[in-house]
Amino acid sequence: MIKTICQRWAGWAVAACALVLVQCSSPAPEDASFADVVAGGELVVLTLEGPTIYEQRDGAPEGFEVDLVSAFAEDHGLAVRYRVMRDIGALIEALENGEGHIAAANLTINAARAERIRFGPAYKNVREQLVCRRGGESASRVDGLAGLRLAVVADSSYAETLRALQADHPDIEFDARPAGSAMPLLEAVDRGRIDCTVADSHLVAFARQRHPELITPLNLSDQSALAWAHSGRIEGLGAALDSWFAEAHSFGLIEEIDEDWFGDFGTFDYVETARFVRRVDNRLPQFRGYFRAAAADRPFDWELLAAQAYQESHWDPEAESATGVRGLMMLTLPTAERVGVTDRLDPRQSVEGGAEYLADLYDRLPDSITGEDRIWFALAAYNIGMGHIYDARLLAERQGRDKDSWAVMEEILPLLTRPEYYSTVRYGYARGHEPVRYVERVRTYRAMLEANLR
Repeated sequence: MIKTICQRWAGWAVAACALVLVQCSSPAPEDASFADVVAGGELVVLTLEGPTIYEQRDGAPEGFEVDLVSAFAEDHGLAVRYRVMRDIGALIEALENGEGHIAAANLTINAARAERIRFGPAYKNVREQLVCRRGGESASRVDGLAGLRLAVVADSSYAETLRALQADHPDIEFDARPAGSAMPLLEAVDRGRIDCTVADSHLVAFARQRHPELITPLNLSDQSALAWAHSGRIEGLGAALDSWFAEAHSFGLIEEIDEDWFGDFGTFDYVETARFVRRVDNRLPQFRGYFRAAAADRPFDWELLAAQAYQESHWDPEAESATGVRGLMMLTLPTAERVGVTDRLDPRQSVEGGAEYLADLYDRLPDSITGEDRIWFALAAYNIGMGHIYDARLLAERQGRDKDSWAVMEEILPLLTRPEYYSTVRYGYARGHEPVRYVERVRTYRAMLEANLR
């Protein structure tokens, strides 16, 4: 897919590539105003380590919060310096002490925290969920929590929720453990070291892509909101956050970043997810080098190529369909000959040939198709043929719709199954639902793969 954060949203690409990562103990002096911060050219961000917050991957910071911060910083002409704190308590104390300008760490807005720090606008709604392991100890009612080996992140909203429940259910006991996110405790549940933990719903959905045995027998809260925090002592910072988030919501940027991180998992399927996780362990390693090499100089990353191969063959190099397509990338004989593949069952040749074909389709698309939409169009063309993509674009144009939008294509392509539409275009009938499902599945497998690799 798109190779780096820098290529995802062109409007803030330069800032995302220029992030300055410094982890140090010296505090960042609290500025008198946000104008002083802008004049200084650096935004100091307090954060926590976690797969949906902040992580180092291939030498660069990555995370849902990193993408949000990058967009905000670019719009204000700021470089970013991250300070990774050991846990939530240390993060809030550092913010109070003026050691950073904002805290971006999937923090839940609640009354106890609001007495100490200020919050910017909410950017995501979540629920706190009890998380246990399939077949292990679990509870579908609050009074069933008594007797469970419960552990939650210290200083978290989860600990506050359980303490509130103890007022009516004094038999509930739990450990509060310092951590940057609930992920280590979710892994502990999966390994049977504890019975259950509590985590926000978006993190649970993420975690289940690598730990499919996790279940959520009980919601422990109504929806609550996540937001950035600040000390309240930097004049103009609160107003700047209010203004930027309002504009980012109006332009759909927040939703786009959220979709990029959490929107491709689809409906959780235990059997399929468990099978995928096993194959990540026992099939992918022997082909990973081929995917990396094939994607190195092409306009998509190796994870996307691997996800496409899984959709095509489930990483079975000897796969063959009734229609005669074969190999990891399920190439037809004419396509294989076109891209120089002499043996479709040779996994290295298959991956290289499939990547070459996908890149060719990507390059042949009109320049007006940009961003991630361009790769979705290319994948659809891989599945159904470029001619039918051109036909669908023509139908969209006739309807006065955006022919360069994949979201529009998801609605238009299925029309090619109906004679009143396919009889009016050059390439005729097509199973138009199939490329839509194909792209959706590749996106889902890519999201699942990235969750397993983080």
